[in-house]
Amino acid sequence: MTDAVSTSDPSMADADAAPAGRDYSKTLFLPQTDFPMRAGLPQMEPRLLRRWEEKNLYRRLRESSAGKPKFVLHDGPPYANGNIHIGHALNKILKDLVTRSQQMLGYDSNYVPGWDCHGLPIEWKIEEEYRKKGKNKDEVPVVEFRQECRAFAAHWLDVQREEFKRLGITGDWEHPYQTMAFPAEAHIAAELMKFAATGQLYRGSKPVMWSVVERTALAEAEVEYHDHQSTTIFVKFKVEDTSDVSLSDASVLIWTTTPWTIPANRAIVYSKTVPYGLYKVTAAPEGNWAKVGDLYVIADKLAEAVMKAAKVDGYDRVRELDPAFIQTCSHPFAGLPEAKGYFDFKVPMLPADYVTDDAGTGFVHTAPGHGADDYLTFISNRQVFAEAGTDEVPHTIGPDGAYYPAVPFFAGARVIDDKGKDGDANKRVIEKLTEVGAIVARGRLQHSYPHSWRSKAPLIFRNTPQWFIAMDKPVHALGDRTLRETALTAISHTRWVPAAGENRINGMIENRPDWVISRQRAWGVPITVFIREDDSGAVAELAPGPGFAGSDELADRIRSAFAERGADAWFSGDPRRFLEGLVSDPSAWTPVYDVLDVWFDSGSTHAFTLEDPEQFPGLAGVRRGVDGGRDTVMYLEGSDQHRGWFHSSLLESCGTRGRAPYDVVLTHGFVLDEKGEKMSKSKGNVTAPQDVIKEAGADILRLWVAAADYSDDLRIGKEILKTFVETYRKLRNTVRWMLGTLAHFDPGAPFPAQAPELERLILHRLAELDEAIREAYAEFDYKKVIALLSAFMTSDLSAFYFDVRKDALYCDPASSPTRIAALAVIDAVFRRVTAWLAPILVFTTEEAWLARHPDANASIHLETFPSTPAAWRDDALAEKWARIRRVRRVVTGALEIERAQKRIGSSLEAAPVLHVADDDLRSVLAGVDLAEICITSGLELTDGDDPENAFRLEDVPGVAVVSRRAPGRKCARSWKFSTEVGVDPDYPDVTPRDAAALREWDAAHPSG
Repeated sequence: MTDAVSTSDPSMADADAAPAGRDYSKTLFLPQTDFPMRAGLPQMEPRLLRRWEEKNLYRRLRESSAGKPKFVLHDGPPYANGNIHIGHALNKILKDLVTRSQQMLGYDSNYVPGWDCHGLPIEWKIEEEYRKKGKNKDEVPVVEFRQECRAFAAHWLDVQREEFKRLGITGDWEHPYQTMAFPAEAHIAAELMKFAATGQLYRGSKPVMWSVVERTALAEAEVEYHDHQSTTIFVKFKVEDTSDVSLSDASVLIWTTTPWTIPANRAIVYSKTVPYGLYKVTAAPEGNWAKVGDLYVIADKLAEAVMKAAKVDGYDRVRELDPAFIQTCSHPFAGLPEAKGYFDFKVPMLPADYVTDDAGTGFVHTAPGHGADDYLTFISNRQVFAEAGTDEVPHTIGPDGAYYPAVPFFAGARVIDDKGKDGDANKRVIEKLTEVGAIVARGRLQHSYPHSWRSKAPLIFRNTPQWFIAMDKPVHALGDRTLRETALTAISHTRWVPAAGENRINGMIENRPDWVISRQRAWGVPITVFIREDDSGAVAELAPGPGFAGSDELADRIRSAFAERGADAWFSGDPRRFLEGLVSDPSAWTPVYDVLDVWFDSGSTHAFTLEDPEQFPGLAGVRRGVDGGRDTVMYLEGSDQHRGWFHSSLLESCGTRGRAPYDVVLTHGFVLDEKGEKMSKSKGNVTAPQDVIKEAGADILRLWVAAADYSDDLRIGKEILKTFVETYRKLRNTVRWMLGTLAHFDPGAPFPAQAPELERLILHRLAELDEAIREAYAEFDYKKVIALLSAFMTSDLSAFYFDVRKDALYCDPASSPTRIAALAVIDAVFRRVTAWLAPILVFTTEEAWLARHPDANASIHLETFPSTPAAWRDDALAEKWARIRRVRRVVTGALEIERAQKRIGSSLEAAPVLHVADDDLRSVLAGVDLAEICITSGLELTDGDDPENAFRLEDVPGVAVVSRRAPGRKCARSWKFSTEVGVDPDYPDVTPRDAAALREWDAAHPSG
């Protein structure tokens, strides 16, 4: 890539190389600008930020776009609990690229930043501070604790706000949305009560992902998977009820990676399509767990592996066996006197589609309280379980990960301890199984296992009472459709960028269970409902809820109280005061104190940012396509948000409004280091945005984001950033040269009626680019914008057009039509290039715009993309000049050799001979000043013989160049060599062209 300075530029020569005599440099129209070559972005950018604040650029943007169609980028709220990282920078810069480019495309493109402020991570930080001080959270009044959480979130919100602003992000920073704001908490509670009123909210008892460390249920979006080493065991369940008497001494073998769940076992499931057999142990070592004579029912495919694990020396397959002939087995701990009948239920054998013979024994031990499939098996076969002695899903493990006191043998044993480490439960269960002779083999398995994405501790499935939103219940308010059906329809009506995002979220919605929205924590919006339980402890009535006469009034009371005092209103005083006058006996109702999952919080943000005209007047009243309007709402986050914010927002909006909250969803990848590895402080490979800004400036980060393929993971590091610093330097130098040259531009000068072809060519390129860049911005393809503009500014402008036109611009008379036309074209180029780059290089383009338009209220960001006349498009001219430029490459290639051999210095010392064999090409070239185009002092075009010593390029056949020094004397002003130097007696050391320019100059500057 070539900078905008030519080696033939007379202004750049060493003073000793200029002919002696008058100092003609003062008569040249050389670039003049205060726009510095060295950007100094770390110092310059804060000055522009202050200017934007002083001029209230955000308000002026809103005023300038009033009445236009809205393009709203609804901010996915970051979490207010620490400094921003490079992933935050990527996300916010991408959002800003969208907002600014849509604004310049002609929309009212508004951005209101937002923050997630509730939830476990913040609460966890306050608890850590308590532990350091020896304080007990449970002994602190809940409202006081919540106020400390609020203060913590407010602090980090302010820190992050300043860090985001430093990235050059435009938005309503003075009025962000925050989920802990009182009006926001009121809206969130109101959204929850809509689900209650329509019957979609229910309390259920089912196994959920539970964090022992954090003492709360987790949503799928809060779970990540890491390798974990588990203890595996093979366990005998003795056949009890069977229609095949030969099986009376047989046992069904199960295999599990969670030995601690054996006390919760209530069934065994098998596959109807897997072949099974009855196997007899014929040889085994002394003292082995698997004994000679033992009869095991195992899947045929797995029998060999099972016997090997059990250290069996010999075995026979007695016969084929259909597990359907076994009705029940007995639990390994059944009949033990110390258990006092706790395990004396029957264990039914049931078919299930999810059983395979890929691993284990072909049978799956089923603990309904500790697994999703297990629970569904129980629900689907409730009557069978009841007949076997299990009426309800058993509760065996408490919130601390320990067995409840009622569980014989294992009370107090912990699955996971407070630090996330394995407890003693597995060990104690295995010891008991060994004692009763029920264990056959044990081992270890490294496998992917669910962990909390916050504490990084392993999770357990645990049966707990939780609040759910039903996915498959027909809802009258949704046209008797289910939430799942409504959401799937909404997905198909949304534009996904990239398109693969649609399949991803579609699959998640198709297969997701009911939405667990309750958390057993203190810092959040409470689940603002009241319940009345029946004799069995089930919810008999819900308020607000279907059939509750005062639902609307109750919701209004709670919403009003929260809007005034925040969600603390629920925890300060008895919430049953809201029921007064609506029920005869408020004391008969129980308020719920669980708080909402933060994903419900963030999933509800559309309800108040886009629909509350008092809080966010600039966003209110959005009329989207689904409502017959012309406005657009976009969500933009990382690809993990298909299971997070995109997901929860979709379900929340579909459940309350019957449609998605967005029209367009754009997703980006994650940021890795230069080797493609995940960043880690321990590895020392973290790139912090604060460091990049301090060293190079925010515009460098923005250029990196814009040039990247954000649909995939992105890489960053010192070496990668160096390439962007260099790219930026070349772009800046091109802009700087235009600014300097335009110092001589007279906007009032008439554009020549017949512009030279070279100028018309550049106007054609502007017309081409205008269409391509508008389309790229509309498609959110920022890397294409960078590619187009980098190629145009370096190849078309710096290395060609500017290089060619410097002689005319610097040396021609002021009245030269060519010079006037070139300046007009450069002005058109400058206006478009700076506008096209403005959404990306927000600081640099503003600096350049102010250098060109030093008006007190000027800003490039108040402009729209300039319209470009369609008449500038000239494809035939472009094709002609593509041929000319190919020939130019051959000439410049020949001159490079001459320079390398020290036969010439500047290209102006040459006057080569150009041999062109093709008659048509020669006729095209005959009408062109080839010496001007090739920046030589002369050039002879010939169709003569092609000499052997000529220079050629393989990809330009039929063109050859013979180098030759230019004849004549060197012009003291333009440095061209010419036999006409000295023709004008008044100016004896310059060419006639330069003499005419000097005569005009001297007339305009009589004092010299």
